[in-house]
Amino acid sequence: MDRFDDIPETALAWHRAGKGAALATVVQTWGSAPRRVGSQLAISGAGEIEGSVSGGCVEGAVVVEALDAIEAGTPLMLEYGVSDGDAFAVGLACGGTIRVLVEPVGAVMPAALLEALVEARAARRPVAYVTGMEVERRLVETGFETRFRMDRSGFEEDGETFVAIHNPPLRLIVVGAVHIAQALVPMARIAGYDPVVIDPRDSFGSEARFPGETILSDWPDESVSAVGLDSRTALVLLTHDPKLDDPALELALASPCFYIGALGSTRTHARRIERLTAKGFDETELARIHGPIGLDIGAAGPSEIAVSILAQMTQVLRRGA
Repeated sequence: MDRFDDIPETALAWHRAGKGAALATVVQTWGSAPRRVGSQLAISGAGEIEGSVSGGCVEGAVVVEALDAIEAGTPLMLEYGVSDGDAFAVGLACGGTIRVLVEPVGAVMPAALLEALVEARAARRPVAYVTGMEVERRLVETGFETRFRMDRSGFEEDGETFVAIHNPPLRLIVVGAVHIAQALVPMARIAGYDPVVIDPRDSFGSEARFPGETILSDWPDESVSAVGLDSRTALVLLTHDPKLDDPALELALASPCFYIGALGSTRTHARRIERLTAKGFDETELARIHGPIGLDIGAAGPSEIAVSILAQMTQVLRRGA
């Protein structure tokens, strides 16, 4: 989860190699469709594929149609019904219907537009690809705030303009490799986050305590600066130590990260606010800090506190602060 799927990147590579390429995108679903709206499949002119639009139910038919579209240089809007039997084979209780937009690269989706999309994804910039059968294709970075927040691709009200949201992968930076972090990190990974654990104390931030995870042992402000804080990043501070938490908090308050949470009691948080106010941060800026951290669900113990933190992160991500 430290990178995107590489479907647009693969299509661009095939186009540059002279093989020809098309992108097939799920633009609408009814019933229990195997893949969500916005899911993509890249097809090369040689019949190679990357990605999925149906979990395997109709990929073969889409590839055949896409090869014809590449040769003709025209877009296609396809519609398929997924039978109950096929749906069950990919883990769904019942079938549904999907619409798939096929766009050959070059002839329909300009190569320069695909290149710009790939560049935006590499730079972790949220971007929307606006497309459709009779729509001017373009990339935009503003104007679809709700879609960006909800990771929701879909048709606009006109029923013709499709907006494909390309958000950077979610990232979680945890300062303080404590017991709560040991529970939170695997939960966050299951929820789709790419976690980074920061703690200069080697006995806390060890491979044995966080197997397979990215662990940075520098001071938090240095590590947070190195990782970066963008609109798809959550910062969680769990050390209780102002020397570790406050420098990272100052960086977060000056960044667009979508969530800032800090462990501590109401009294601890009040002292935190006093320190940051003395540093020049105003009331609006400080209101971004969720402290005491997590939703008030009566959590007891590290695992339940981790649940409350992840729930609050999700609430802020999907509903806004």
